[in-house]
Amino acid sequence: MRHPVMKKLLTWSLMWLAILQVQGFVPGYSHSKVASTALRYGREAEDIYAAIHRKEYEMKKVNAQHTSTTDPVRMAMSYAQETASPMRLARALRRVHEDVDENESPGLAGMRRASFIVDIKRKSLSRPGEVFCNFDDAGMVAEAMVRLGADAVIVNTDFAAYGGDITELKSAVKAVRKVSKTAAVIMKDIVVDEIQLGMAKEAGADGIILQSCVLGPALDSFLDLATFMGLETIVECHTRAEVERALEVNVAPTILINNHDRLTGEYYPDQAIQLAGLFPGSGGPIITLCGGGIETIDDMKRHLVAGFDGVVIGKAVMGSPLAPEFIRAVRDRTLLPAEIAHWVKDAEFDLEGNLMPGPKSNIPSPDDPSAYQ
Repeated sequence: MRHPVMKKLLTWSLMWLAILQVQGFVPGYSHSKVASTALRYGREAEDIYAAIHRKEYEMKKVNAQHTSTTDPVRMAMSYAQETASPMRLARALRRVHEDVDENESPGLAGMRRASFIVDIKRKSLSRPGEVFCNFDDAGMVAEAMVRLGADAVIVNTDFAAYGGDITELKSAVKAVRKVSKTAAVIMKDIVVDEIQLGMAKEAGADGIILQSCVLGPALDSFLDLATFMGLETIVECHTRAEVERALEVNVAPTILINNHDRLTGEYYPDQAIQLAGLFPGSGGPIITLCGGGIETIDDMKRHLVAGFDGVVIGKAVMGSPLAPEFIRAVRDRTLLPAEIAHWVKDAEFDLEGNLMPGPKSNIPSPDDPSAYQ
C-alpha cells in the first residue's frame, strides 16, 4: 500500500521542483547560528514601529473604502457566527493519532504527530533588504505545498513587509480548497485595525495571526471580535511575559512562539525551545507552534520534540527544493505527549511507535529564569 503513496509524493515533489524553476525562486543566503548569542539580521529595513505607523495610515484609507453597511467586509465583521465553527485551523494544527487513523494501535493514543505550516512570503521584516523568493501566484505555491503534505499555509498580505496582498490570500484559499478538505489557510499581516479581521473572513481564511507585541492591551478585544465572527486566531509571542499574557486570555487557543524579537529585530535561536515548558500538556486547551529562523531539518526536529504541536517554516522551504524533505521529516515521525516530551532525552518514534534516534539535546530547563528573555 505504500507504493501508490510514494508514487504520489514523488509526483508532487517533481511538481514542486518545476514550480521552483518556472516561478524563478531565488535561494537566499544561509546565516550561521550561535546558540548563546543574539543575531541581528541588519539595520536598514523598516522596523516594527515604522511598519505599525505605516499600517495604521493604510488602514485609514481601507476603512474609508468600506463604509457601507452592505459592504462584504463590514458584513463579515457585523454578524455573529450562527453555526458551530468547523475549527478547520485547530484540526489541521493538532494531529494526534486518534484523529488521524482510527485503525492504528491503541498504544499510540495520545502520541503526537506534529503539523507542518508553510509561511508563504517573498521577503521578511527579519531579513532586511533580502528578497529570497520570486513567484507569481501564492495560490499555486499554496496548492503545491498542501499536495506535498503541508497541514496549513500562511499567506502574507502586507506588500511592503512581505511582498504579498489580499488578492493572493483569496487565490490561496481557492487553490487549497480545491485539493484538500482539511488543510487550513491563515492570513498574516501587521494587524492594527479590526477591519483586517473582516478582510480575512471575507477572503475565506480559516484564521489570522495576531502579534502580541503589536496589539498590546488591545489583544483581548481583537480576540473577542474574531471569536464573534467565527475566525480562528494564532497569537504570536516572543518573550515569556507575552506567553503568560496570552495564556491568561481564555479565547487564545493557539500560540506561536517566534524566535525573532519583533521589537528589537534580534534573533534568539533557542527562544521557543526555552519557553516550551510553559504550556499545558497534549490535548489541553492550547495548541502550540514554534517558528522563526528554523532552517535545517535537525533544528526543526529539535524544536518539535521539545513539545510543540507544529512548526512554521518559511525561507527554508520557500527558497529551496528541500520542501518535500522537510515535510516528510515531520509527517513520518511520532512524538511523545507534550507533558513529558520536554524532560525525556532522545525520544522520537516512527509512525509504528518504534523508537528512533532523535536530535534532542541541550534542552534548557523552563525553571531556569536565565534561560529565556
